[in-house]
Amino acid sequence: MFRDGARFHDCRKFASRFTSEEKSRALLASTLRCRGPKSSMPTNVRTADRSVALLQVAGFALLTLGFCLIPIVPGHVATAVVRWIALLSLAAAGIRKRNLTFWIFFAMLVGLEVGLDWPSFAAQLKILSDIFLRLIKVIVAPLILGTLITGVAGHGDIRKVGRIGWKSLLYFEVITTIAIVVGVASINITRAGDGITPPATGDITAAPQSISQLKWDDFILHIFPENIVKSIGENQILQVAVFAILFALALSRVAEKYRAPMLTLAESLTQVMFSFTKIVMYYAPIGVGAAMAYTVGHMGAAVLLPLIKLILTAYAALLSFLLFVLLPVALFARIPLKPFLIAVAEPATIAFATSTSEAALPRAMECMEEFGVPRRIVAFVIPAGYSFNLDGSTLYLAVASIFVAQVAGIHMSWREQLFMVFALMLTSKGIAGVPRAVLVVLLATSSLFHLPTEPIFIILGVDTLVDMARTSVNVIGNCLASAVVARWEGELNTAPLREG
Repeated sequence: MFRDGARFHDCRKFASRFTSEEKSRALLASTLRCRGPKSSMPTNVRTADRSVALLQVAGFALLTLGFCLIPIVPGHVATAVVRWIALLSLAAAGIRKRNLTFWIFFAMLVGLEVGLDWPSFAAQLKILSDIFLRLIKVIVAPLILGTLITGVAGHGDIRKVGRIGWKSLLYFEVITTIAIVVGVASINITRAGDGITPPATGDITAAPQSISQLKWDDFILHIFPENIVKSIGENQILQVAVFAILFALALSRVAEKYRAPMLTLAESLTQVMFSFTKIVMYYAPIGVGAAMAYTVGHMGAAVLLPLIKLILTAYAALLSFLLFVLLPVALFARIPLKPFLIAVAEPATIAFATSTSEAALPRAMECMEEFGVPRRIVAFVIPAGYSFNLDGSTLYLAVASIFVAQVAGIHMSWREQLFMVFALMLTSKGIAGVPRAVLVVLLATSSLFHLPTEPIFIILGVDTLVDMARTSVNVIGNCLASAVVARWEGELNTAPLREG
């Protein structure tokens, strides 16, 4: 696939993070050409896939029927039986599919049903979701420390990156800034968080009604760490990110014999934390199911309407970003649209199915090289984009953070909202490989802006539904970035595509 080891060190490093299932998906994808016809699959595989699909369709149809019967015959045992039969059908399909994303979604549905049928029992499940949130929080500081140091210092002397480097970073920051504006505008238009009355816990009652007391000078001072160990211990993620960037810049300036051991240590830390994250994610179905059960059981089924509004808001914002931001950028840069869409279709599909951008990285790099982007540009722009150009995640981070404030009844001006989201965007750099990375960042930085964690339980229940879409947008955005930079450099060669 990629034979230039020096150029594609980042690709191999990211690819090593795959789970066994992601490896099999990537291996299957690598046997297909970006623009070629799909290979035929064995008959037994097609038959198994067809049976799984039929079970899923039957399960979702029965589940939809069961929920539609609730307002007609409320509290009737028969409707609950129909829904549980539907869930068993989905479970049978899941056992054959063995996909973590599917099981997280299935756990969300089970949690919803438990919350509806046994609200008193569901309210006691908060401890299971609390365990998941604690495990998520413990990941963040060492993960960001390792990934940022590796991402910035891994390219060697920053001055050697040259024109491609500053053009890429300029493009990244402009596009992610627009993504923030789109996200903030969308959630302020729909006001999806209004109308939810969270349970009166200490976390909520202690929340201020405004964050105006956080002055800009205090915030800027709070960014810089006075003791990195203290910052990690207190989970001050913004301070950890600033330290990691400064440390990486210093590391890139020293001789190779001094840089190599520290860079190896940072890469080892990153790999271990990604492995740690995968272990934690095996608990995600329990944590997500418990969070949904607790939310519905403790707050009632009325909370589902704002959740649906949140999902629709996120999808509408992501679609608007694709149509009104990335599409005009592609047209302005004279990117051939049809060949580009064919090239990114497969990587985006892999990202959607696995809910992690990293799974699509090798295929995205290969497809963009076949599309006509030079290898040296692909090798820098796409891996760097996984740290600095998370368009979909940045947009949803804006939506989710303002949603939490709306649920908690915290009034925020536009200046305060942008101020908060820009800070959250800085802390999100470098964790594209973490499934549900936005939730990780939101939890880690909630204390900085006095946001209560209670409303995050609401988001936790439906995060997997949005995670697939925003991850696909991340991949599409990074592929487009490589094409734009190549066009900017005057090196985009799509002539072979037109001739073919």
